[in-house]
Amino acid sequence: MIGSVTIVGLGPGSKNLISPEVSKAIEKASDIVGYYKYTNRIDKRENLRIHSSDNKYEVSRAKLAIDLALEGKNVVIISSGDPGIFAMSSAFFEFVEKTSKNIEDIEINVLPGISSMLAASSRVGAPLGHDFCVINLSDNLKPWKILKKRIISAIKSDFVVVFFNPRSKTRPNTFKKALDIFKKYSVCDKFVLFAKSVYKKNEDLKIVKLSSACYTMADMNTLVVIGSNLSRVIKKNKTFFYTPRTYSLESSHFKTDSKS
Repeated sequence: MIGSVTIVGLGPGSKNLISPEVSKAIEKASDIVGYYKYTNRIDKRENLRIHSSDNKYEVSRAKLAIDLALEGKNVVIISSGDPGIFAMSSAFFEFVEKTSKNIEDIEINVLPGISSMLAASSRVGAPLGHDFCVINLSDNLKPWKILKKRIISAIKSDFVVVFFNPRSKTRPNTFKKALDIFKKYSVCDKFVLFAKSVYKKNEDLKIVKLSSACYTMADMNTLVVIGSNLSRVIKKNKTFFYTPRTYSLESSHFKTDSKS
């Protein structure tokens, strides 16, 4: 008997934001595989085996899931947010591509979750209302040279920019360098959202100007959104951060810069 592997996203933190489809997959699972901080979010029940591991063991988790499925188990690999955005889905398929195991009969599915960038956006309004790009600031799997090139290109194209994994104990200065680049190449004092622990009890949202943004405002639990030249903040019954839908070359807000 051949089992299945389903890769799911638990969303940003609130149980209310887990999709019914993901909840159903977890209910049917014989085995849960994942990072221990995420498996801690799974309710224990009889006949459910939970396989927890530390960070940076993504390939090991993928291998374990395949091995269990070959034994006939219904395995669910869990990620936070959406599993396809800087998460387990990519690591899983990297393993699938290279493995010599016969997995032709294993049923493999990916179920989406609400990404932290969408959750953070909803908390403050609509900063992602126009074109945007998403950059993982971790340089563990790609060199800083590539990150720098992409950040500069995003600024010169005037995208709203979302930064995942801005800062950690092992990478205390990566986000500082990214902010320095923004301050050098940006042609206006953009708005910056620091969204920490979105939809969790210790949620903390801050909107500041780029000139006031400091790298110490972020950690690994923080998502950072830097607006475009057109992004704005309005204050009504509360403060909202949004990016208008319309953007034209004739707009006085459209500016290019020749700094290098």
